[in-house]
Amino acid sequence: MSGVEWLSFVAAAAVVAVSPGANQLLALHNALRHGAAHAVVALAGRFTAFLVLLAATVAGLGALLLASEAAFTAVKWCGVAYLLYLGARLLWRSRAPATDGPGGPDGSASPPGPAPSRWDLTRGEFLVALSNPKAMLLFAAFLPQFTDRAAGAVPGQLAVLGAAYIGVEALAALGYAGVGGRLSRSGLSAGARRLADRAAGTAFLALAASLATARR
Repeated sequence: MSGVEWLSFVAAAAVVAVSPGANQLLALHNALRHGAAHAVVALAGRFTAFLVLLAATVAGLGALLLASEAAFTAVKWCGVAYLLYLGARLLWRSRAPATDGPGGPDGSASPPGPAPSRWDLTRGEFLVALSNPKAMLLFAAFLPQFTDRAAGAVPGQLAVLGAAYIGVEALAALGYAGVGGRLSRSGLSAGARRLADRAAGTAFLALAASLATARR
């Protein structure tokens, strides 16, 4: 691609990446509740899922999945179910009072019950990304728009574009985690953190409802 085409791609990728979707909301909440370091480590789950989707796209499987109504619907409802689970869990946990004092990684108020491990947070990022059909559309429908069939080697172009998008997404994700980490260190009360859980839980339920009505 020419320099102008790359600028167009990066601008479009940035708009997609900074949009407050399920994974970005998860990174923000993970950082707010468990600290920026935990949230950043958990991003490995998201980008592992993205690499899986990118590999499928480069291999030509992405277009086949998009062409299959059954496959798209199955992925969609898996995503809906997991978002409902995340939202309901956060709302349930917010019912019990959080405790002030040490407990979180930054010494701030911690939620009731055992704190999730970094593996738990990483697995959550992976499942949200892999079960989101919008991520499938990103790699199987968005990236091909910027390929040039006349230049040949479309799979190679897709691999380069996918790697570039993941880089842009990583910057956006670090931004969300940074904001959450800053809020976590700002001395929020236990009540404020409970409200944050409720807000995140409600947002996940809203995203699940939006995904349930989405079409290809």
